Amino acid sequence: MASNSGDLSGKVALVTGGSRGIGRAIALELATRGADIAFNYFRNHKAAHEAEEAISALGVRCLRTRAHLGDSEAIDGLFEKVSEEYGQLDILVNNAASGVMRPASELENRHWDWTLDINAKAPWKCAISAAKLMTDGGTIVNLTSPGSTSVLPDYFIVGVSKAALESLTRYLAVELAPKNIAVNAVSASFIQTDAVTAFPEGSVAYEMAQRPTPSGRVVVPEDVARVVAFLCSEDARMIRGQILLVDGGEMLVRR
Repeated sequence: MASNSGDLSGKVALVTGGSRGIGRAIALELATRGADIAFNYFRNHKAAHEAEEAISALGVRCLRTRAHLGDSEAIDGLFEKVSEEYGQLDILVNNAASGVMRPASELENRHWDWTLDINAKAPWKCAISAAKLMTDGGTIVNLTSPGSTSVLPDYFIVGVSKAALESLTRYLAVELAPKNIAVNAVSASFIQTDAVTAFPEGSVAYEMAQRPTPSGRVVVPEDVARVVAFLCSEDARMIRGQILLVDGGEMLVRR
């Protein structure tokens, strides 16, 4: 008999940074499976409106909210809006990320604070706020990257923040388990998005996003979105505190 575990009808999902790139692909994938969507964005109003239209066109409800996740008060406001609009939350995808691409010796305190606040502190704050709305259990998926464990040029502060996020994933997986909240992370290979174009042409990250992986093609945002959706399904309920790598085998080889 075919499984219906991938159906997310009746669920509410919040995707941070859901207006572009991987975040948009995740929001659309969850919406395709029937989930109502909320997402935040920071600067790009045009992209946010376009994402809202694309999600709504799938026949689900969509809440678009501008919120800077480096601001704790803005995070509180984001969850207040989700609660007011939907009255519940079943899925949180901590996708939003930022960072300053410089060697460690060229970074300033403000660069550290900016990156860690958005990439590590915000997912912690969002997870705690989400858990309060997940009265019948839920799922939290954090988006990380291979730079958490592999040293990449000019990736110092982002790599440190992603390593913190992966540790946060493990700790929350245990702390929130009694509330039937499953917490995992997806480590996404470098993909052709606006985030990767911030890397200089010729850099390791830029080149990884362009070339085919051992699987025979590049990784695209939809590949990551489908893995996130799987972790939100009933089939994945016994996966807890894990980091799932989606890279087409890229990190297995040295080039």
